[in-house]
Amino acid sequence: MVSKYHEELRNEDLSLPFTPMVVIELVSSTKEEAIQWLVKKIRDKKEQGGADLKVTAVSRGQELLDNSSPNLLLVGASKKRLLLGAEETGLVKECKDGSMRAFTCSNRGSFKMLADDGCLFSIAECQYIVKHALDSLRARQEAMVPGYPLIRLYPGKSVLQRLEARGLLTQVFPLHNKDDLKKLAECWYGKLKPTFQPLDDIRHYFGEEIAMYFAFLQYFTLALFPKALVGLLYYLFAWEDYDKYVIFATLNLVWSTVFLEVWKRYSATLAYKWGTLSRQLEFEEPRPAFHGVLGRNPVTGRTEPVYSNVQRSLKIYLVSVPFVLFSLYVSLCIMMVYFEMEFWMQSYSSRRPSPWSGLLLYVPGIAYATVIEIMNRINRFAAEVLTEWENHALESSYQNHFIVKVLVFNFLNCFSSLFYIAFVMQDLKLLRQSLATLLITTQIVSQVIEAFLPYWLQTRNRQRIHKKRRDLPAYRRAPWLEQVELERSMLAYTGTFDDYQELFLLFGYVSFFSCVFPLAAFFAVLNNVTEMYTDAFKMCKDFKRPFLEPAANIGVWQLAFETMSVVALITNCALIGMSPPVRLAYRDAEADLILLVVAVEHALLALKFVLCLVIPDVPREIQTKLARMDFEKLQALKQQRLQQARESLELNGG
Repeated sequence: MVSKYHEELRNEDLSLPFTPMVVIELVSSTKEEAIQWLVKKIRDKKEQGGADLKVTAVSRGQELLDNSSPNLLLVGASKKRLLLGAEETGLVKECKDGSMRAFTCSNRGSFKMLADDGCLFSIAECQYIVKHALDSLRARQEAMVPGYPLIRLYPGKSVLQRLEARGLLTQVFPLHNKDDLKKLAECWYGKLKPTFQPLDDIRHYFGEEIAMYFAFLQYFTLALFPKALVGLLYYLFAWEDYDKYVIFATLNLVWSTVFLEVWKRYSATLAYKWGTLSRQLEFEEPRPAFHGVLGRNPVTGRTEPVYSNVQRSLKIYLVSVPFVLFSLYVSLCIMMVYFEMEFWMQSYSSRRPSPWSGLLLYVPGIAYATVIEIMNRINRFAAEVLTEWENHALESSYQNHFIVKVLVFNFLNCFSSLFYIAFVMQDLKLLRQSLATLLITTQIVSQVIEAFLPYWLQTRNRQRIHKKRRDLPAYRRAPWLEQVELERSMLAYTGTFDDYQELFLLFGYVSFFSCVFPLAAFFAVLNNVTEMYTDAFKMCKDFKRPFLEPAANIGVWQLAFETMSVVALITNCALIGMSPPVRLAYRDAEADLILLVVAVEHALLALKFVLCLVIPDVPREIQTKLARMDFEKLQALKQQRLQQARESLELNGG
């Protein structure tokens, strides 16, 4: 059920009676009675309100590398508990006949074993089951946390969420698997070779959400290759010929629509293969940070915090929205300062032409791109603070409001100057220069912030841990202790938001105005290839291992990209209408040209939506398999009810 690497831990100097999969970190000042209560709660059977897991406590200063270390609980599970947990969580696994079915303990012999170690579940799935069991810990008769009379508990409320909200629980994280991680790293980024990414291996180790991101990154990169090739040819033969950019703008129109439609079908195929397409969603619990007056949840009947929707709406419309508008105003002011710098530099270069003055023309764009990246980071922090202050009850609601704020901020920051140059100034040469500068500078700055900075911080942290370990007595140098100490101080992986956001902005650059800078797709391909390796490296070396998160698609980002494709269609239609050949043909009928562009744009939008309706998001073969799964579920439920009816009749003497 677990990999051979974990079995080796039992034979170390400080042996453990079970396989540690998950670490719970409590603050160093946690009282002993609270730790003992939580340990007992985790060990107790489910019938007694526990999680039925294996756990051992490592107290502060007992075995860790310094006396200021927190209290740690190492948590694992028995084989039986993992089997029951897999059925509880609704894991969908591949059967020996190749079909996908929800796992059941009664039919476990019909499911295919993993090829690597002959187990039913990957370590990531085992850790997910343990995390689900921990999250299911509920208060029963306890009125408070032992030793903390002010931390009250309420029947049915999550224990870990309560401890986290009151500052006793610092973090819960799964442990890395050194052997599996080494194998994954070798086939993922260990060799520089132009091959597909090991998506199945990524999914087995990190889960579907992260694997889906890398699948999208790979698909996006491959989809850019035709545009990159055309862009290179365009650069070689028609660089300064703006009369011919109509061809590239037309290519953008087709590409931005086909790209997303094909991706939806490909992601559905992956989701079915990974068992997440037909997976049932669980009831969403309130966020740990959610607060309010105590009331009764009308759905669950539990006593939990309740917050007025009116009060939340007032916060959104009277504070958050005005702040967003003010931030957009600041962005526009910065944009106008950039234009002033650009005009001054052009004037200086024309008065004193030289190689140096030619290079100085790019300084305003580089400075503006750097400021944009800084503003994006500041706006992200502001959006996080505002969304937290709005006090959303559910994580999905929190994420939706947070993403909308960030995307509005970043869209205007990154694209407002380009739209102004294209449609107000109508300066195609400056548009090309600005797009090239923004695209390349943003890529360089983001790589430094996202890849090299975490690597530098983690290298320093690793050196600190090794130095402390050398100073310890030999009997306290158990390798698993060093691993726990190292991983708990690693940077936490905050999710795929920043990675998708980078691709979202890149999609805008290559689909909006790349007709005037044909090499945009080429630089985007270079960025994505680099991103594959740097993201893979930081996932394996720089961050804590994240818990598996089931994902059937890219979520709200699908809608974000589709919105961008609509904007791209409108933008490219307008650029075609502004092209010299078209304007020459309608030089005496500008009103007719505008009406024609609007009519064509509306017709293409209608065609786009028709294609979205006609082309199914899920391939027909997958639809058939899903229908068969639903039929088998109904048949099994019918048989179960018939069996219960027979037993009831026999009991009543019928």
